[in-house]
Amino acid sequence: MTTTRRQFLAMASMGAAGLGLAGCSRGDTGDGDGGGGGGGGGDGDSTSLTLTWWGNPTRNQNTTDAIDAFTTENPNFSIEAQPGEWASYWDRLATQTAGNTAPDIIQMDMAYISEYGQRGALLDLAEYGLDTSKFIEGTADSGVIEGTNYGVNAGINSPSVLFNAAMFEELGVDLPDDTTWTWDDWLTTAIAITEASGGEIIGTTAFISNDVMLSAWLRQRGKELFIEGNQPGFDVSDITEWLEYHLQFADAGAMPSASQITEEASLPFDQGRLLTGTAAMSMYWSNQLDAAEAAGGTEYAMLRYPSFDGDATTRKAWYKASMLWSASARTENPEAAVEVINWWVNSTEAAEICLSERGIPANGEIAEHISSMLSDPQQRVAAFIADIEPELGDTPIAPPPGGGQLGSLLLRYSSDLLFDKLTVEEAATGFYDELVTSLGG
Repeated sequence: MTTTRRQFLAMASMGAAGLGLAGCSRGDTGDGDGGGGGGGGGDGDSTSLTLTWWGNPTRNQNTTDAIDAFTTENPNFSIEAQPGEWASYWDRLATQTAGNTAPDIIQMDMAYISEYGQRGALLDLAEYGLDTSKFIEGTADSGVIEGTNYGVNAGINSPSVLFNAAMFEELGVDLPDDTTWTWDDWLTTAIAITEASGGEIIGTTAFISNDVMLSAWLRQRGKELFIEGNQPGFDVSDITEWLEYHLQFADAGAMPSASQITEEASLPFDQGRLLTGTAAMSMYWSNQLDAAEAAGGTEYAMLRYPSFDGDATTRKAWYKASMLWSASARTENPEAAVEVINWWVNSTEAAEICLSERGIPANGEIAEHISSMLSDPQQRVAAFIADIEPELGDTPIAPPPGGGQLGSLLLRYSSDLLFDKLTVEEAATGFYDELVTSLGG
């Protein structure tokens, strides 16, 4: 029987017992055989580990090459690669975690690190020698939840909007000035693209259920997605206004239809509308530019997301750990898992292979080491990250347990709104109430 993420979360809601961790020590499956962890134990002097990540073709190749480099340098290690796609990654990880077969090393996202960490599924990396001594100030604690280090920053990134500049030029629509453009400008620009193309090109991909852009919208109003105490940092009226804003895109045909949004939610990275040339702009994390251009076969302009008042310095941008490296609490080889993670975030060998595909390295010396090796899109990402520093606000807190469901809840309620199954008020209230419930309220 397949265990879905929803089932995992239901089990997680029962606490450590639900995850089969009660009374077990690390490396103990609970059935008395001393197994556990995805990679099995050592055999004599050899150490076997498993490593999982979600990615794209570029990241998959980089990660495979990095594993090969590490195991060549350390022939006593073997590492089984478990790549995946974002759309199915979390269901698989939930199944593995519930079944005590979680990989030893796990690429983790900020949305779920509290969920997994505070349910006892992740190792305290600091206890086994994690080294962040050369990390840039403010980047070492991304994975620290209530004093325990459940994950280490795999790269720095920030939200951005990618534009198909060639498409804009062909259609005679000007690119916005990203230091002055507003949320209303996003709407008028998307409508202009749709109209100029006779409806063949959709102005923008949908971001009605995008928690990152919702966070940006809220922060510019002095609010947040989450605040301390496992609570939403906004109220129903904020979501009502957010949904009403997006209905203007829908009414103008400037974003995909409800059925298209539903279909696209599970598409692989390289099938996104911007990358297939059926939309002109889309929100992406900055670290995704290289892979996006490789998949789309064209150069994209990377611009800031907008502000309400047309002043980029008020948009309260933030640096985010693009993803984190974590380790299973059940691994039989915690020291070895952390050794691999340390190599990944602190070695020039790993950085020369992966460059900035996972974001600009948090280790300042490593970032400097690879700066001249970066590809053209990676150089533009590095410049973007540096340019927006004066526009940074406070770093949002990690979503609390249950908070990782925000995006899926918003997708479901906004889809029901767009399918005319719910009014704006019903969708906003239903979303908010279910989110509060998921947070334990």
